[in-house]
Amino acid sequence: MGLNKSDLLLYAVTDRSWLGGHTLYQDVEAAIKGGATFIQLREKKLDEEHFLEEAKEIKELCKKYRVPFVINDNVDIALAMDADGVHVGQSDMEAGMVREKLGPDKIIGVSAQTVEQAILAEQKGADYLGVGAVFPTGSKDDAVEVSHDTLKAICEAVHIPVIAIGGISTGNVMELSGSGICGIAVISAIFAKPDIETAAKELRKQTEKMLDASKN
Repeated sequence: MGLNKSDLLLYAVTDRSWLGGHTLYQDVEAAIKGGATFIQLREKKLDEEHFLEEAKEIKELCKKYRVPFVINDNVDIALAMDADGVHVGQSDMEAGMVREKLGPDKIIGVSAQTVEQAILAEQKGADYLGVGAVFPTGSKDDAVEVSHDTLKAICEAVHIPVIAIGGISTGNVMELSGSGICGIAVISAIFAKPDIETAAKELRKQTEKMLDASKN
C-alpha cells in the first residue's frame, strides 16, 4: 500500500489505558468516523497472542474505512498479520533492516528528534517521519522535546512527509503552522476524551486550518 501525504493529516495512536467500558475496536472506529486518517496500534503490555488477535481485528476495521494501519515497534507482528506497515523508534530496529524484513511495499515510519536521525532514516528507506515531542507530553515517559526550529529544519532536510507528535491538542496545534509538517499524530487528544468522534472531528478541523495557514 502506497502512502499519500494526505493519509498523514490526523494520525491516531491507540492507547488502551483510557478504554473505560469500550473495546479498542469501538474507540478506533469512533476516531476514524471523526476524521482520523491513519491508525497506529501501540501496545506496550499485551502478550503476543492477544496483540495479534487485536491487530487482525483493527486491520479489518481500517481496511473497511480505507485508512492505513501500522503496528508500533513490533515488526514480527506486522509481518505475521500483514499490516500496512510499522512505526519504529530510534532504539528499535533501524529502517533499513525493517525494509529488508517487510519488503518494498509496506509503509515504514521512523521517530526522529534531530536532523541527522531524519536524514539517515530517509536514506534507509523510511516513508515518513514522526518528530517530537513538540510539546510536553504525559504519554511517553522518555519523550525528548523538539523545538519548533528543529522541527522546521527536519522538514527542510528531508523529502519524505513529516508529522509532529507529542502533547498536541486543539489548543496548541496552530502553533505548528509554518513548520513544514503535513499532519499531526496524537494519542490522548483523541483517545482520552469522553467523546472520541467529536474530539477527532475538532482536531482534524484545527489541523486543516493550521495547514492552510502554513500555505499563506
